[in-house]
Amino acid sequence: MAFRKALKKTAIIGGGAVATVFGLSHLIEYRKTQAQLAHVAAEAELKVPYADELPSRQAQLTALKTTEEFDVLVVGGGATGAGCALDAVTRNLKTALVERSDFSSGTSSRSTKLIHGGVRYLQKAIMQLDYEQYMMVKEALHERANLLEIAPHLSAPLPIMLPVYKWWQLPYYWAGIKMYDLVAGIQCLKSSYVLSKTKALELFPMLKKDKLVGAIVYYDGQHNDARMNLAIAVTAARYGAAIANYTEVVHLLKTKDPQTGKEKVCGARCRDVITGQEFDVKAKCVINETSNICQPSAGVHIVMPGYYSPDNMGLLDPAQATDTPHQRHGSPDPGGGRHHFILREVRNYLMRRGDVLAAWSGIRPLVTDPNSKDTQSICRNHIVSTSESGMVTIAGGKWTTYRSMAEETLDAAIKAHGLSAESCKTVGLMLEGAKGWTPTLYIRLVQDYGLEIEVAQHLASTYGAKAFDVAKMAQVTGQRWPIVGKRLVSEFPYIESEVLYAIKEYACTAIDVIARRTRLGFLNVQAADESLPRIVQIMGKELDWSQEKRTAELEAARKFLYQEMGYRSRSEQLTKTSDINLDYQEVVRYKKRFHKFDKESKGFITTVDVQQVLDSINVHIDENALHEILNEVDLNKNGQVEIDEFLQLMCAVKKGQVSDSRLAILMKTAEETLDKRGPVTVDRSGGGV
Repeated sequence: MAFRKALKKTAIIGGGAVATVFGLSHLIEYRKTQAQLAHVAAEAELKVPYADELPSRQAQLTALKTTEEFDVLVVGGGATGAGCALDAVTRNLKTALVERSDFSSGTSSRSTKLIHGGVRYLQKAIMQLDYEQYMMVKEALHERANLLEIAPHLSAPLPIMLPVYKWWQLPYYWAGIKMYDLVAGIQCLKSSYVLSKTKALELFPMLKKDKLVGAIVYYDGQHNDARMNLAIAVTAARYGAAIANYTEVVHLLKTKDPQTGKEKVCGARCRDVITGQEFDVKAKCVINETSNICQPSAGVHIVMPGYYSPDNMGLLDPAQATDTPHQRHGSPDPGGGRHHFILREVRNYLMRRGDVLAAWSGIRPLVTDPNSKDTQSICRNHIVSTSESGMVTIAGGKWTTYRSMAEETLDAAIKAHGLSAESCKTVGLMLEGAKGWTPTLYIRLVQDYGLEIEVAQHLASTYGAKAFDVAKMAQVTGQRWPIVGKRLVSEFPYIESEVLYAIKEYACTAIDVIARRTRLGFLNVQAADESLPRIVQIMGKELDWSQEKRTAELEAARKFLYQEMGYRSRSEQLTKTSDINLDYQEVVRYKKRFHKFDKESKGFITTVDVQQVLDSINVHIDENALHEILNEVDLNKNGQVEIDEFLQLMCAVKKGQVSDSRLAILMKTAEETLDKRGPVTVDRSGGGV
């Protein structure tokens, strides 16, 4: 719930999609009937070997090493790879999956968090009479309905507002959105509608009023992409697939076909990235996700504070293009002014650079058209191919259609290798945590375990029915309320027992926890940074890490936040203001404020100086928290904040480059309190003693 709420409080910027409605009640009944029939049929035929307890990562590695031969080996643990593993194992095929990093560590955790059909593609389908793109949108809308059904705790319909600034665009966009309604047909979510200028500004008060004529609202799906990917992989493991993250393919194994004399792929040489141990995994068929026939496109995403939008609505600006071609070499960096480009592009929205809480860059695996001149002209459909060596490759596509892509891939693999398999069963097949989930499940968590309501809502919407397992692991707080559930950081509902549960879900590093098991790194990089020492402490104890390993984990996680999640861009707002652009009166005012803390005129302040002032006004802050507050401004990292660093901070605040500096707010509040009190008399101070 926390992640969903946070996403709903952010503007959705850039291209994106469609969905909508005719007859919501009829749609719900239809979807429920179809999905329930499919699920009942699947449950009647399928066995769940690990329904009670997931096998550990070590047990999974043992299965990979000791199994004589698998029917299918999937290389890659993103949405499509995990979908292939789930499809294969539920067809009664002996299935293995290896991922060189963590599940969903690449593209699948860095999306726009939407489950959509594709506005841009349907527009082109209509304008260019492109039947292929039309069918891609129709398929995506069908898959969207299925995904909302099989993981209701991780996904939900989301209204998205499209602001209109020219009168002629209103009927144009209205007709286009209604066309999406028609294409979605019975699988729509809710009917689109028009808003007046006044109502649009009520919902999004940060919109610029000039030239705004109104808005159109349509519905799409929203999901927690990394958790969804993990749910698919874990569900495959529940049904008996041997899956292992941090297990890379060193090289493919090949054997000669005695009939043709040609080499055939028969497995892979794998290496456990954590221990370095290598082993062979034999398989009749190897399925591989690859980017060789894709043109990667990088898109930058930013997270803004909740006051930019209402809790239950997103914003779409279709006029802006934020994709750029990308050479696939590791994770893309959102820095270099890329998220500032977004803020410049969205000119009709009052945003400040300093309000960016987190930023990331994701890769869209667009199928290459040799004649394409830009990524917008490339269709995001997918390609399934089988090489002469028998390896099956799946490339392209998008998050929403992962299941149908997996089904097509397995059909091709079964045909190419003559595998004995049953029909696809993944339509309506409930994912991890979905069975037993209800919208009111969180109430039972509050009543049975004494969790805070916000924490209980978060657990229910993150783990579904498995939230009870997380709650059982939560420690007693020692307070009257909540009874259990110590938070990792005060402003977010993530609790310490989630770290322990993350290890059961195959988390191996601190990055796995802040980026993919929880989504703290994607919501607020500073909060994520503050949670890291405790996360490393918990994981270190559970996994028996040495002190050197703990230090390395902490450094690696902070490097991840700095380079990949926009923390560098936030810190650069201070370092780039070396020219202090303040007028004389402002410099005098801020120096006066600084010297209320620097009473000895040292030219710098430390945590001790700040603590003394706070004690004098009866404000108490934890020592570690105070250290973090000063560390944000301590540019040269010498344990103190010099007057120049403070003036740079205030200059950045003035320019809107920094908007939530805790030190700036703390010092201003303390100064105002001291000024209201006035000078302390000698009598009140005990005669100066």
